[in-house]
Amino acid sequence: MFRRALLACTLLALLGLGAALKTSAPSCCSPIVPRKEWKALASECSQRLRHPVRYVVVSHTAGSSCSSPDACQQQAQNVQHYHARTLGWCDVGYNFLIGEDGLVYEGRGWDIKGDHAGPTWNPISIGITFMGNYMDRVPPARALRAAQSLLNCGVARGALSSNYEVKGHRDVQKTLSPGNQLYQIIQTWPHYRE
Repeated sequence: MFRRALLACTLLALLGLGAALKTSAPSCCSPIVPRKEWKALASECSQRLRHPVRYVVVSHTAGSSCSSPDACQQQAQNVQHYHARTLGWCDVGYNFLIGEDGLVYEGRGWDIKGDHAGPTWNPISIGITFMGNYMDRVPPARALRAAQSLLNCGVARGALSSNYEVKGHRDVQKTLSPGNQLYQIIQTWPHYRE
């Protein structure tokens, strides 16, 4: 049943018939933990992304991992505090954060430009980060499924191009992110392009 609903949403997005889906989440989209729920600070960002976005940059925070909703909400707050208070950015840098609890946490969301991959890539990409360090270990399957579901949702909403390309953070900037183990995994994803 889930696969049929996902296929229907994807077909609507591909055919351009899903205009109404852009304003509300299609039924094939898994829930995203809204900013209010993880007690995010108010965003001061205003620069919008142009849809559909062609690129997705996958990173890791290289910090602590979290495996429960409470711990992941705290970790999302920690990342936002570092970005907004320490670095002086207008908000958490990522569009979405993924926890080892298998949930997606809304950062800047589908519409606002992130600060995750430098001045060339930020205006043309969605930044998805996995909370944790994946140099020597892989994220749990539920976190990887959450990321794939999020990408399918982006296409169904019209926020991501149907021929979007996934890049590792290290493909677009000099960094070890998203970690060796996660990088090996995303290289197997169908939309990955170096």
